Amino acid sequence: MSQQQLQLGAKERSLFAQIVKHYESKQYKKGLKCAEQVLRKSPKHGDTQAMKALIINAQGNTDEAFVLCKEALKNAMKSHVCWHVYGLLWRCIKNYEEAIKAYKFALKLEPDSQQILRDLALLQIQMRDYQGYIQSRRTILQSKTPNGQRNSNYRLNWTALAVAQHLAGELYEAERTLTTFEETLRSTPPKSDNEHSEALLYKNTIIAETGETERALEHLEAFYKSNLDRTAAMEMRAHYLLQLDRMEEAEKAYRALLDRNAEYRAYYDGLRKAMKIEDSDTQSLKTLYEEYAKKNPRGDTAKRVPLEFLQGDDFREAADHYLQQMLHKGVPSTFANIKALYSDPTKRKTVQSLAESYLSKTYPPLANGSAEKQLNGDEKSETKQPSFDVSVLYFLAQHYNYHLSRDLARSMELIDRAIEAQPKEVNYHLTKARIWKHLGNTQKASETMEKARSLDERDRYINTKAAKYQLRNDENEAAITNMGKFTRKEAVGGPLGDLIDMQCMWYVTEDGEAYLRQGNFGLALKRFATVYDIFETWQEDQFDFHTFSIRKGQVRAYVDMLKWEDHLREHPYFSRAAISAIRIYLRLFDGPKTNGVNGEHKDMGANERKKAQKKARKAQEKQEQVEAEKKDAKKTAGTSTGADGEVKKEDTDPQGNKLAQTTEPLVDAMKFLTPLLEYSPKNIEAQHVGFEVFLRRSESSTEKFIHPVQQKDDLRKPTGKYLLALRCLLAARSIDSSHPLNHEQAIRLRHTLKSIAEPLPPQFSEALEGELSSLIAPDAELSKLNSDFLASNSDRASHVRAFLRTRQVLDSKSADENQKDVIRTLALPLVSLEDAVSGLEHLNDWHAESRYREDYVAAAHERWPEATAFMSSKD
Repeated sequence: MSQQQLQLGAKERSLFAQIVKHYESKQYKKGLKCAEQVLRKSPKHGDTQAMKALIINAQGNTDEAFVLCKEALKNAMKSHVCWHVYGLLWRCIKNYEEAIKAYKFALKLEPDSQQILRDLALLQIQMRDYQGYIQSRRTILQSKTPNGQRNSNYRLNWTALAVAQHLAGELYEAERTLTTFEETLRSTPPKSDNEHSEALLYKNTIIAETGETERALEHLEAFYKSNLDRTAAMEMRAHYLLQLDRMEEAEKAYRALLDRNAEYRAYYDGLRKAMKIEDSDTQSLKTLYEEYAKKNPRGDTAKRVPLEFLQGDDFREAADHYLQQMLHKGVPSTFANIKALYSDPTKRKTVQSLAESYLSKTYPPLANGSAEKQLNGDEKSETKQPSFDVSVLYFLAQHYNYHLSRDLARSMELIDRAIEAQPKEVNYHLTKARIWKHLGNTQKASETMEKARSLDERDRYINTKAAKYQLRNDENEAAITNMGKFTRKEAVGGPLGDLIDMQCMWYVTEDGEAYLRQGNFGLALKRFATVYDIFETWQEDQFDFHTFSIRKGQVRAYVDMLKWEDHLREHPYFSRAAISAIRIYLRLFDGPKTNGVNGEHKDMGANERKKAQKKARKAQEKQEQVEAEKKDAKKTAGTSTGADGEVKKEDTDPQGNKLAQTTEPLVDAMKFLTPLLEYSPKNIEAQHVGFEVFLRRSESSTEKFIHPVQQKDDLRKPTGKYLLALRCLLAARSIDSSHPLNHEQAIRLRHTLKSIAEPLPPQFSEALEGELSSLIAPDAELSKLNSDFLASNSDRASHVRAFLRTRQVLDSKSADENQKDVIRTLALPLVSLEDAVSGLEHLNDWHAESRYREDYVAAAHERWPEATAFMSSKD
């Protein structure tokens, strides 16, 4: 085939231009029609084939698009269009390295292409290739637009180059770039120019980052009065003055900020430093806050902050004034404002005694107490303002429900009295639901929260709380029904589809955890994979801002966003979903599903197991029938489209069966584990599940996965995973050396190394022993170490269970005794409800005999009679 691009006639050139136009306007059918017309005349025209591939890819046929694009490259290897399209296809499947290679090859063929340069720059900043990004932005700046205009005439190109240099740490170069553009301006921009105002502040932050605070202040003073972002300019000036030790000026600057916003605590902290008031000088601090409390009588910060540093009688007086004022007003968030003080036991007792005195009427009222009883807002409001007495009941109910001052019986008594006084107050029912939750009764907690929701059906917050409590009680269908009250009716996939489109992570995570408790690994993995995809989408969404933010001049916010994105997967929801997914994959590896039964019935007899498997098959067949009916309905209704008219891809695995039937669960677990360990190394749960995965991969002879983070080939071998397991163990010990799992995993690692059939290669053995020997000597008697651990921690249930699990590993014949000892942990004086639930989970994981589980549940029910986990069907 010819490597030279075929030339088109005038008619075909016109059709090719229409193809590009139709693609850009998303008129794909028209674009394909034009492409077919050109290819009938010139079947090997590479550019047309490439554009057709691009349209096919936009329609969702990526594999077919790659095949056609490669054919186009064979026909026109020296066409920058084909290489550009090839790069776009790689970008579509998120293989950015290959996309960058294709773009660079296209630029060799067409160095002046603005579109290819922009696409390359986008990928470079997305990949955080700052040096490559600087080079691309400089090339764009020095080139011309298609209509002959110099790119250096546009501010955004200078700003983009400065951002690239800033992110690369070249602060002086970034400042010089912005200064050079300012010098090219023929006239000073008007004061109303928001883009110029933002550029000046951005330049000022760069100067400040160099450490030259004096110069940053001088630069700021030059435009301080005219800058449009007045608050930011005032904050930066006050901060610089404080850093330069110009205290009198800094004090005036912070007072000016407090005059604008007296509720921002950082301003008070800055003013305190400017006035050189030490933390120990409580009298001066008290005077300062009293000054602003008088200036802002309706404010909260100046009254609340002193409660943190005041002690003794001063604290009691201030707390009394604050509590009475808030409770007379009936402010629902009073306890939320106060509870941070409870870390100090003395203050906690003081608050409790004050609140109890209000309840018993043994307190001196405020001088202006009657004034405080006035309604704060519309007097004609349908919601009755709670009286002082009812507000006190509500406050004390929350106080006794809080974990540092918990007395659930007293809390339930108080909230019932509050509800009796005001039966339609939503917050009171919400608090009662929380009390039931802490009692362990998820059923009553769900019912109570649902009652609270019914009192105000237009309140989205209480609706989501009701759904959350229903999920905690494994009522998935009821929860999605409630959520459907606030989702779009026309959304593809119903309420759940809309929640996923809206990236409602809390619901998806809770839904997955509910299915995990029910043993439905497929749907649980489906939900956790959805959370993973949401974070992938957030990563991809940066593409929309790389050009938009620079074009709109929102540079500081853009830089902050990039820094936030660099730590995206440190988010607690990602960690929570990833850890749960990994634990499912570990269970699948240890005991995969058989005939639809999640390995939950190994302890059953043959007849019982057959019944369970038959029941599971029937449930699966019923679910498949429902899904088939849904598919038929969709075919009848036509193609599914969203509200924006975009075609939605059909989910071929709505129940997650393919995810749960994986043949390589450890490989799939690495998808979650790799970013988890990279971005959340201080999460001890992440290190513990990492140890479990790597230990199993070490023992697996069929390991095929290559860890993407590791650079050494040795660590890719199965034996190298012992080193990775040890690394996780050491990281966990550095986070919390007293965690019981550390003991268990250390002994298991040493026991595993002693039990392997073939000795490890010398380089692995030396590396392992160098670190592991500091934890457990090679010749140590593991059973004795385990017994010593129990002797030191015999009063803590979690540590006793770690001892029992370790004994189970060292001596498989101790199973019966271990199960009996788990039951005995319920008699420990410090055992909590969470400990008891964990103990039951361990019996289930061990597939304990039914008699042991029944004895455990009976003993736990006697101690926690309200806990749903320990209730029988009769209860």
